[in-house]
Amino acid sequence: MALSRLHDLLDAAARRHPDRPALAVGARSGTYAAVSEWSHRLAGWLARGGVRRGDRVLVALPADVLLPPLLYACSRAGAVFVVLGERLPAAVAEHVLDDARPALVLGDGPELRELAGRRGIPHRGLDDVRAAAAQPAAPPPDRALAVDPVCFVYTSGSTAMPKAVVSTHLQVCFAAAAIQSELGYRPDDLVYCPLPLSFDYGLYQVFLSTLAGSELRLAGVEGAGQRLLAELRESGATVLSAVPSLADGLARLLSRPDSALPRLRLLTSTGAAMPEAVLAELRRRLPDLRVRLMYGLTECKRATIMPEDEDLRRPGACGRALPGTEVFVVDEDGARLPPGAVGEVVVRGPHVMAGYWRRPEQTAERFRRVEGLFPELRTGDYGHLDADGYLYFQGRRDDIYKERGFRVSTIEVEAAARRVPGVRAAVVVPPGAGEDGATLVVVGDLAAHAVLGELRRQIEEARAPSRCLVVAELPVNAHGKIERLTLAALAAGAARG
Repeated sequence: MALSRLHDLLDAAARRHPDRPALAVGARSGTYAAVSEWSHRLAGWLARGGVRRGDRVLVALPADVLLPPLLYACSRAGAVFVVLGERLPAAVAEHVLDDARPALVLGDGPELRELAGRRGIPHRGLDDVRAAAAQPAAPPPDRALAVDPVCFVYTSGSTAMPKAVVSTHLQVCFAAAAIQSELGYRPDDLVYCPLPLSFDYGLYQVFLSTLAGSELRLAGVEGAGQRLLAELRESGATVLSAVPSLADGLARLLSRPDSALPRLRLLTSTGAAMPEAVLAELRRRLPDLRVRLMYGLTECKRATIMPEDEDLRRPGACGRALPGTEVFVVDEDGARLPPGAVGEVVVRGPHVMAGYWRRPEQTAERFRRVEGLFPELRTGDYGHLDADGYLYFQGRRDDIYKERGFRVSTIEVEAAARRVPGVRAAVVVPPGAGEDGATLVVVGDLAAHAVLGELRRQIEEARAPSRCLVVAELPVNAHGKIERLTLAALAAGAARG
């Protein structure tokens, strides 16, 4: 049977290599045979608890060896899993509970328990999951179809509450297989994932590792900080899934005297532009390391992937379309543009997800069907393709702004700011309503006026931000992404002051 449902990936891996290490979290680990058995038991437990095909199961558990088997168990039961962070703000948790309307909530937080109880939603914790996984049980009848939804991923909202991207079994399986065909995780790899599974970049490490027969180590938040380098060495990790802030942290740890080197052979990155200086430092410290930069959105998982170290030959590029998919750019009327012309990035293929849960108008705006074929995803991102099909990302619609009458891209200004000696990180906050210009927020050793003075040596003065703030560190969320709402509040204060 084709691998068209999510749990088919695990079943195939367990048949091929049952005794191979599959998963480790802290001191707890399991082989592929064990992970498969746990998923069968947990699927039976979900069914006995009243979870039916199409029901949503909200999962807000800490990193644990039973977390991936639980997600595969939801797939077996025909349910839809919704993975959330443990420390979700109460307002967001309430919104997700009311929006997803889950049949079951799994989490240990007292606030989440209270919110679920108020709505009459059954609630269980990690101890319940562990007890269920320890008891032999028959799974429910396998009635899930490839076209059924299997996963909701809530996208972080910048001005409103998050909305859920609906992914079917077939879409997730296609995306995972296409990504794995490019990245080439190996059976002897140990994939180190310090990203939460509520972040789809972290979530897909589960599926990629299963496809490859690799061992996955879920690290949790503590594995992404000062312990990162030690954890990489001690685990024997060969693959690291990183966002720019995490890569920068690793480079700093490696710069300490007498730092023993990890075995890393591959670093992948997505979520934001990776600073060239960070990659240069990592390559200097780890000469055998290979880098794969990627671009994607929750709505299609991954859009483009760079070949190994191709960023050295094509600075600024973020890759070519996945096999079996297409990426192109269009003008304001939807007409395709030639190489070199900047327009909105459009993604087309079987990895374009089903749409937004209970958001028909937003789904119709972003997911457009052309002549009944695969839907095209209007990304809201802008960029251009070169003659070889490599995408160059310029910014989101919200990242293009006017400064003194000129159209400016935040990506362009941030790259220029990072070239200023003494600047370690930089983010541009576009002007809000009534503000007279953008604000540059930097981490570095220079005074604000000195940063702006040096920046004007890098770009035209008319395009330089009106003001600069120097901060000790940039605020990031649990996914390692910049907290732009926090920065916007700082920028607004600076504009008023």
